[in-house]
Amino acid sequence: MILFPAIDICHGRCVRLLHGDYAAETDYGEPPAMAKQWVREGAEYLHIVDLDAAKDGNDANAACIREIAAAVSVPVQTGGGIRSLADAESRLQAGIQRVILGTACCENPEVVQAAVKEFGAERVACGIDVKDGFVATRGWLQTSGISPIRLGREMFSAGVRYVVYTDISKDGALAGANISACKEMMDATGLHVIASGGVHAVSDITALRKTGMYGAVLGKALYEKKLTLRDALTAAKE
Repeated sequence: MILFPAIDICHGRCVRLLHGDYAAETDYGEPPAMAKQWVREGAEYLHIVDLDAAKDGNDANAACIREIAAAVSVPVQTGGGIRSLADAESRLQAGIQRVILGTACCENPEVVQAAVKEFGAERVACGIDVKDGFVATRGWLQTSGISPIRLGREMFSAGVRYVVYTDISKDGALAGANISACKEMMDATGLHVIASGGVHAVSDITALRKTGMYGAVLGKALYEKKLTLRDALTAAKE
C-alpha cells in the first residue's frame, strides 16, 4: 500500500484544518521544507492540496506547488481547484505526476473524461469528499445531493481508475479512518482507493492494507507526531 504524506497549502503555508474548517487552521511552516522532510524520512509519493484554489479557484499557490515538484525526487499528486482541462494541464506541466479533480466530477464530469483521454488514467484521479453521506464540493463548503458510490461508479465509467476518498468528519480529528466506507467504495466501484481522513495509528494502516486498499493519505498524525512515517511505511508493506 502506498502512503501519501499530505501537504495542505493555504496562503503559502503548510496547514492542517479540522473537519475542513478554514477557521480551524494549524500552521506547520513552509510547504517546500515539509516536502523535503517527508522525502528524507522515506516518503515514496506526496499529496498536495491547494486549499485556496479549492475554495475560490485562485492559483496563488501555483509557484509553491511547482517549487515542491522540482525540489523532491518522488512523484507528487495534487488537487484543489482543478476544474478545467487547462487547470489539469497546467499542474501536470509543472512537474506533477497526478492531478485530482473533485468539484469537476460533480459539476462538469465531461472535463474529467476529457482529462483521462488527454493525459491517461494514471495521471488523473477523482476526489470524492463525503459529508453527511453526500459528496461535498468547492473546498468542502457546499454539499451536493450525490451519493459517493454513485459518483464513484460514474467516474469509473468515465475512465478514471483512482479515487482519493475523504471522510470529512474524520479529517484532521485523529479519530481513525473510515475503513468500512473506503472498502465499500473499492468493492462497489472497481476504483483504486486512496483513503483519506483520520488515519492516525499503525492499526489504521494495517487494517486498510488488509482490505487491499491502494493507498492512504497521512496528515495530522504525522505533523503532531502521533505516528512516525517510518513506522507507517513498515506497516504499509508488511
